[in-house]
Amino acid sequence: MRIPKKYYTVAILLLGSLLLQAQPTTPDSPTVAVPVSTIQEPQPAPFVVGIIYIEGNKRTKSYIIKRELPFKTGDSIYLPDLVKGFEISRQQLFNTGLFNEVIVALKAFRGYEVDVVIQVKERWYLFPLPYLKPVDRNLSEWARQGYGLDRINYGLKFTQYNFSGRNDKLRFYLISGYTKQLQFQYDQPYADKTLRHGFGVGFSYSFNREINYATINNQQMFTDSLADGIRRWEGKIEYSYRPGLRTFHAVRLSVFKQRVDSQLIELNPKYFVDRSSSVTYPELAYNMKYVNVDYVHFPLTGWVVEAGILKRGINKDMNMWQINAKANKGWQVAKKTYYALQAAGVLRVPFDQPYINHRMFGYGDMFLRGLERYVIDGVAAAMARSSLRHELFRFNIRPPIKSRTHDRVPFRIYARTFGDMGYAYNKNFRDNSLTNRMLYTGGFGVDIVTFYDFILRFDYSFNQLGENGLFLHVKNDF
Repeated sequence: MRIPKKYYTVAILLLGSLLLQAQPTTPDSPTVAVPVSTIQEPQPAPFVVGIIYIEGNKRTKSYIIKRELPFKTGDSIYLPDLVKGFEISRQQLFNTGLFNEVIVALKAFRGYEVDVVIQVKERWYLFPLPYLKPVDRNLSEWARQGYGLDRINYGLKFTQYNFSGRNDKLRFYLISGYTKQLQFQYDQPYADKTLRHGFGVGFSYSFNREINYATINNQQMFTDSLADGIRRWEGKIEYSYRPGLRTFHAVRLSVFKQRVDSQLIELNPKYFVDRSSSVTYPELAYNMKYVNVDYVHFPLTGWVVEAGILKRGINKDMNMWQINAKANKGWQVAKKTYYALQAAGVLRVPFDQPYINHRMFGYGDMFLRGLERYVIDGVAAAMARSSLRHELFRFNIRPPIKSRTHDRVPFRIYARTFGDMGYAYNKNFRDNSLTNRMLYTGGFGVDIVTFYDFILRFDYSFNQLGENGLFLHVKNDF
């Protein structure tokens, strides 16, 4: 945020006036000659942060907003550092996902005290939406399956963000179609007076008749001829700790149960361990995340670093340790031009794991652009992705319905070129040509970014197999 020049002028004039008042003189005061070599430049005095005014927060608690500020009432701070703190505050508040717009500015000077004003426009927090989405891992896989309507999930997805005004989230999903799913989740990141400790609780149940039982020729293989299909249960609790502005810690304890039709084991005896058709196991995970970026959902500049360790199972039915880490660094290299480098790695031991613990490239955000048509299983993997973006357009559209908090819909459009590389190691399932070899892809595309963290990406990609194609990626479906 740019601070109006008039505030700098007022600050300089006021500072000079106060320095003069601190050294009073009278007409009769003797004049003392001071050697030039002993004259020192007066050091500017720090200001004291006075009242912090918050405007526009109808639901969000004021102390939740103040939690994101690098300063507080009573702090002594030099004016240039305070101005830098305004930009940090704007980024931190915008990255909470609670607001469409954030303005942080000087409000008034009272001697050496300076008052601050924070103006926010809150988002909509309640989304009782009909839910309609393909179940496949991406649109390319859905196309390979023939765009079948039987591969659609539909139902009700109720999400209440900022449930109590403390940036907590309540989710309730009631889904039918391809997957019968019931899910409840509540996350409260600020459960104590210090606003550092939080918790989460959740439960989910799902049922599918069609099962991905194996990977052959780098493709998921499905069977839907099983009466009992696959059932999954999960219960979890989580503790979170945020000591400062940018570092987050979380510990999660989950209990899983999975049961499949016994006929599936004939198709893949290594789906679970020892030809078992059901497995129950606990999972304990710790995750640390450091975030210092301009916009957490589409970072152009700054750092995001994440690392975690996971223990799945405690006996021969399920026994896996996982270590994972990833980092993203963005730079502005020219006007409206940005370069980003991403790196990620996963290690699972021991290497002898059942099929359900081998998912690697092609699932979630672990993928290489240009290989979206394939899955690559493994127990260890590394990936690097680089992107060069240039902003083409930035504009706003007025919505048809007038609203004080949603008076414009912002759009940013970027041209992008990219290159990716990765490697996945697989000890037991080596029948797929993309495992245990270096992989390279590249291409160019367009990114469209708008409000509510909605990002649409078009990629025209190439890979080392000589294939190319247009791929669509959608991020954030509310």
